[in-house]
Amino acid sequence: MKTWNSTVLICCTFVDYYYHNMMTDLVYTEKELVQSLKEYIKAEESKLAAIKSWASKLDALTRVSTSDPEGYLAHPVNAYKLMKRLNSEWSELETLVLQNPSDGFISNMSIHRQYFPDEEDATGAAKALMRLQDTYQLDSEAFSRGKLPGLHTNALLTVDDCFDMGKTAYNDADYYHAVLWLQQSLKQLDAGEEAVISKADILDYLSYSVYQMGDLPRAIELTRRLVAIDPKHDRAGGNLRYFERLLTKQLNEMNQTYQPPSEEPIQLGTYSRPKDHLPERETYEALCRGEGLQMVRRSRLFCRYQDGKRNPRLLLKPMKEEDEWDSPHIVRYLEVLSHEEIEKIKELAKPRLARATVRDPKTGVLTTANYRVSKSAWLEAEDDVVIQRVNQRIEDITGLTVDTAELLQVANYGVGGQYEPHFDFSRKDEPDAFKRLGTGNRVATFLNYMSDVAAGGATVFPDFGAAIWPRKGTAVFWYNLFRSGEGDYRTRHAACPVLVGSKWVSNKWIHERGQEFRRPCGLTEVD
Repeated sequence: MKTWNSTVLICCTFVDYYYHNMMTDLVYTEKELVQSLKEYIKAEESKLAAIKSWASKLDALTRVSTSDPEGYLAHPVNAYKLMKRLNSEWSELETLVLQNPSDGFISNMSIHRQYFPDEEDATGAAKALMRLQDTYQLDSEAFSRGKLPGLHTNALLTVDDCFDMGKTAYNDADYYHAVLWLQQSLKQLDAGEEAVISKADILDYLSYSVYQMGDLPRAIELTRRLVAIDPKHDRAGGNLRYFERLLTKQLNEMNQTYQPPSEEPIQLGTYSRPKDHLPERETYEALCRGEGLQMVRRSRLFCRYQDGKRNPRLLLKPMKEEDEWDSPHIVRYLEVLSHEEIEKIKELAKPRLARATVRDPKTGVLTTANYRVSKSAWLEAEDDVVIQRVNQRIEDITGLTVDTAELLQVANYGVGGQYEPHFDFSRKDEPDAFKRLGTGNRVATFLNYMSDVAAGGATVFPDFGAAIWPRKGTAVFWYNLFRSGEGDYRTRHAACPVLVGSKWVSNKWIHERGQEFRRPCGLTEVD
């Protein structure tokens, strides 16, 4: 009994102690847990609401985009924002979900992430918009509001989008475009548009970019606005004093008085665009806009049926041939490729598309270049009977053998896709360009247009001011070399940036070897 009583006493004493001391704490602990649970639920609901909002927005976007993918991506702003979403915004969503990991979602993300555009792709898309802005003389507001020539849509750029565009240019030391886009970002923010980025951040980048463009008065005014917003900003005060000293020194040296900066917003034309590597830049871009076109000599331009000098395959259905230019002679053929053939060629090419390359004139090595922005693939006759048929058709039309020609190259020019002025043939300063092929120089170019293009995308010849616009199913043909084998430098040409649409082409570069009796030499260098 004593032992039992002692045990009861011990138990009762423990329970009394636990109850009166620990259990009261547990009551409060449980209350805290309930509160914590409520906060957790609230956080989860908030997170779920945010995810639902993302899903709703993206569902609406994907319904529109997948209903007509090519039409959707034809608008350069849609293409840019798709790049941006997949490069950064989906990562933000992933981070949000990872706060309480969802294995299924993360696993799915991991599988698909390998196909997402990376930072280089997103930067490239931003630069493509700037390239279109320059070529077609579009101000930043036109882009941000979706106002393109002949097109007005709801593809809008937000304050943050414009800031990202400006920062992309800024990081590339391209202060000209940085100013245009940062100014647009500031303008939209001042108009009351909501944004994640702060006005101080915009002013910080914008003021320094304006300074780099040599506009000290405006740089000072913008920096003063920054100091007024954030007096303790790391750089603003020092920059302001430096800009003011620099301007005072310049005014003293030039014996001038201070002129307040213009109150007009910075826009296209406020500053001069820096010169670049391309000597005919202005002519080339004017032709792309349809300006500066030379009047062709109509009296010598004709259309006709062409049977390839009574080629049996063309007798029953001759090709419709139109003159595009008389000298150098450029012709267009109609109904060269059927819709079914075009779709088959695209189907074969799409899995093989890769960034198009150019041959380095110094090393002869194929490499990518900013002046050629497209994706290309090479198709062999063995790939499909359609390729065999197209190759044979080119030979029948031109009368030149394609046995020594290069493979059929298929190229896709998406948003901002272009190929700046270039020669298809190798010049005397690059004699080894096609040495490994053993087929001589590129004597002629046969270019198939496999899509219509809503805006932009012309093939232009800056030397004589001609522009040839894409028409689906047609093809253009010209000789790169005179009969003597000398290069015809007038054939320097370019593929203008695609403004709206997606441009598909395929081309056949025909070489000298095998043409000796099909196109005999002339008597002079320029025959």
